[in-house]
Amino acid sequence: MLDNATYTPRLKAVFRDTIKPALKEEFGYKNDMQTPRLDKIVLNIGCGAEAVRDSKKAKSAQEDLTKIAGQMAVTTKAKKSIAGFRVREEMPLGAKVTLRGDRMYEFLDRLINIAMPRIRDFRGVKPSFDGRGNFAMGVKEHIVFPEIEFDKVDEVWGMDIIITTTAATDAEAKALLKHFNMPFNA
Repeated sequence: MLDNATYTPRLKAVFRDTIKPALKEEFGYKNDMQTPRLDKIVLNIGCGAEAVRDSKKAKSAQEDLTKIAGQMAVTTKAKKSIAGFRVREEMPLGAKVTLRGDRMYEFLDRLINIAMPRIRDFRGVKPSFDGRGNFAMGVKEHIVFPEIEFDKVDEVWGMDIIITTTAATDAEAKALLKHFNMPFNA
């Protein structure tokens, strides 16, 4: 059993010892607090039409997301009714979880070094930033994560991953993620 008081995630130590000084030099920051860093990672699975037909699908997505994240995921519910999609208000439609601190670094490490190499026909991720230094990407199959047992999966879900940084610009955020070895294709 690891002692939480002495354990530091590998990527957190790499950020502190290598990435932070490199970014400080690259962008000419005068103080350490100007250096961009990771703020949070939000994971989201939307079940869509499957959840409308079978309410257990959202529960299954929540359980899978909890395994992947290592912390309890919450069920996302419809905000309003949409008759055309047979969706009623408060109907469970998916799951989400927000990771911060050590769990965030652990997840990013698993995403980059274990899950992404397991994606079929993987040629890198498209650098899609929002203009404020936040990065979003999608994974078509949540089964690329080692926590999910392929034999016990009843449905393969797509997954959204949003990485929020403290960077002021997209260039700073891209440089930060490149230092974490995020495999950008362009």
